[in-house]
Amino acid sequence: MRPSSHHVSWHWATPQAQAVLATRDLGAILRFHRRVHGQTQVDIGDLLGYDKTYVSALELNKRTLTDIGSLRHVAEQLALPPHVLGITDVADTDHRAMIQFGRSTVRLAEIARQSGHAGEAVAELWPLAARLEARVKDGHTERDVLSLLAQARLGLGTALGNVLPEERLSTAAHWTAKSLALATHFDDPAFTSTALRMHGNELRKAGLHGAAVTRLVRAAALAPDQAGRAAVLPLLARAAGTLGSARLFDRAVAEAHRLLETTDHTSLFNPVALREIHLRGLVATGRIRAAIDRAEQPDPTPTITVAPQWRAIELITLGRVRLLADDRTGATELLTQATQQARAQRLPHQLQRIIRITDHDLPQCRVTAAHALESLRAEIAA
Repeated sequence: MRPSSHHVSWHWATPQAQAVLATRDLGAILRFHRRVHGQTQVDIGDLLGYDKTYVSALELNKRTLTDIGSLRHVAEQLALPPHVLGITDVADTDHRAMIQFGRSTVRLAEIARQSGHAGEAVAELWPLAARLEARVKDGHTERDVLSLLAQARLGLGTALGNVLPEERLSTAAHWTAKSLALATHFDDPAFTSTALRMHGNELRKAGLHGAAVTRLVRAAALAPDQAGRAAVLPLLARAAGTLGSARLFDRAVAEAHRLLETTDHTSLFNPVALREIHLRGLVATGRIRAAIDRAEQPDPTPTITVAPQWRAIELITLGRVRLLADDRTGATELLTQATQQARAQRLPHQLQRIIRITDHDLPQCRVTAAHALESLRAEIAA
């Protein structure tokens, strides 16, 4: 009987397996396979169609396989990368090209998302993820395939989190969760921290605030250096604020501000983004006066080019604070700009934020945002 799908997905992807595969020793490979699956030589003989004596001879290198047909049969049954047994063909050449192309696709998709083109990122990552999923399903579970699949899933989920309306954000969280399921097997704390960070943020947007905080706290703990921790803290602060945990929110914001002095700034970790996160968290934790006072302070000096979607997010938060300060004129101006930005950047979730904020107090702003959202929904449906 063929091994379970769980083992097929993982037993050749671990660091221990990589060391065994590097020997290209069929006997060692068979012994490793049996140990991972708890199989006897009879079991693996049934899998391969060989008797126990022949399996024993192969494991002890008393017998060897040399014909391509037998080697390909073993590779297919054990879900082995074919080249390990000396089999090279067009599929292997295609595999190497796919890995190289896929890595470039993931990098370019992230640049597109950060530049305000999340829809283009989705269009690039969706077929890549589908192709990799199909390869894994067929039993081709090389470590580089699984690593690339984890990155593609993570990028796809994060990009979907930008372009989907609130009622469909669970789809984004689903994809980042699938990435996390892969990441935890690679013994790579940095990538696991990244996957936890992005998954936690999508959980927050999907309304699962407690689960989001749990993932983000763990992401911060696993971060390998200050830069990794700096990438987590703004999202942890936002999730903690949404959850209403003022103490955790304050700690995360304070540490993030300290790291601003020593860590390189990014599209998320910078004074402008932290100001928006600070304002929103103060409001979420019931400290309205503090939020109003903070909003009246001079704008922070941008240290890098802020991603376009962040401008819309910032305008919405500032508009909400102005409304809480009973400045309807200022709030209207800010939220009108935010609607224009959110429509131009195709951000339905941000339009839904505007609708909630303006529901009772600024009916005209609400109508404008609702029309923009309806237009975006039609485009998404198409």
